[in-house]
Amino acid sequence: MNTATAGPVLRAPIARINGIPLNTPQENLSPEELRQRGCSELLRQAAVRAGLLDAGDTPPVDGVISEAASTAIDSWLERELQLPDPEPEACRRHYAAHPARYRTGERVRVRHVLFAVTPGMDVVALRNRAETCLLDVRCHDGSASERFARAARELSNCPSGEDGGELGWLAQADCAPEFARELLGHVEVGVLPRLVHSRFGLHVVEVLEREPGAQQSFDSVQGAVRMALRQQAYVTALRQCLQVLAGQAVVDGVALDAADSPLVQ
Repeated sequence: MNTATAGPVLRAPIARINGIPLNTPQENLSPEELRQRGCSELLRQAAVRAGLLDAGDTPPVDGVISEAASTAIDSWLERELQLPDPEPEACRRHYAAHPARYRTGERVRVRHVLFAVTPGMDVVALRNRAETCLLDVRCHDGSASERFARAARELSNCPSGEDGGELGWLAQADCAPEFARELLGHVEVGVLPRLVHSRFGLHVVEVLEREPGAQQSFDSVQGAVRMALRQQAYVTALRQCLQVLAGQAVVDGVALDAADSPLVQ
């Protein structure tokens, strides 16, 4: 190969937290990947300042922190994020507001057309194809169900396409959480009026039947309710903590939410 005619080697800009690099020039990271590395580095440096991690701890390589840093960050968060147990009344309000989460035995029988997202794919074009399919199958009533089956056979990237998109009966444990959220806990039957997003791509979904299952009593699930509220509180507190740390740091080349005061709302 004639290297004299080769184009310039593109190098990614270096992002830093308080001067510590988050990436190498050879890494072309997405904004989300860079943000995750920035958050980890904020926490690693906080653990060093708190004396929980040796100052000589090696900064991450390829975004992977040391085992010592991971342990120190866990200890720092446990100390900083003091979360009270949810009040009983808050637990009851959460239970009443989310009945579908505490129902057992719920199932749906569905079929779908999957438009899979693959590396290098034009996502806009894929969405346009999926929306066109959704519009086409929704413009016909149940008597024209063969149209849905034909769309699945011709367009779906799922092996179920050979069976007209049939997935059979699905319960919570049978599908990805983001897919389950769109299917369970609702009353809709028929072609859903929206595309369903999952880690696999975009789905045109028809709910054929529902079995609602049985509602569990508050007493039987109050432990799960309490854990759900504690997790919500933890996520909120961690987000606020990271905002404060970012506001106190010198941040270059990465977008992080920052707060000038620890009184973050």
